Amino acid sequence: QVQLVESGGGLVQAGGSLRLSCAASGSIFSINAMGWYRQAPGKQRELVAAITSGGSTSYADSVKGRFTISRDNAKNTVYLQMNSLKPEDTAVYYCNADLRVATNMRRNDYWGQGTQVTDSS
Repeated sequence: QVQLVESGGGLVQAGGSLRLSCAASGSIFSINAMGWYRQAPGKQRELVAAITSGGSTSYADSVKGRFTISRDNAKNTVYLQMNSLKPEDTAVYYCNADLRVATNMRRNDYWGQGTQVTDSS
């Protein structure tokens, strides 16, 4: 069994910062790419940022220069540092991991339960 558990969401005023964390646990053989997605009310889920196992990163245009994704491979954890938050960043943020399960060596996508980020302005 594999679990992704997010933390760090909350209320924040425009211009503020938050740091999201997502820890993967369970029977994990290896983790390839990890990423953060978000879904605002009435909108489709969209990719915010992604990072490969080697540390290469990519970002949605809307967050470039404001958000930074990083990961700690030893802890199977991915982070999203969000600065200069805007009202339009309000959404549920989901962690995603492309990983290989140790028990059967199958590769699958796994998702966290989501964490809410809300503009309190």
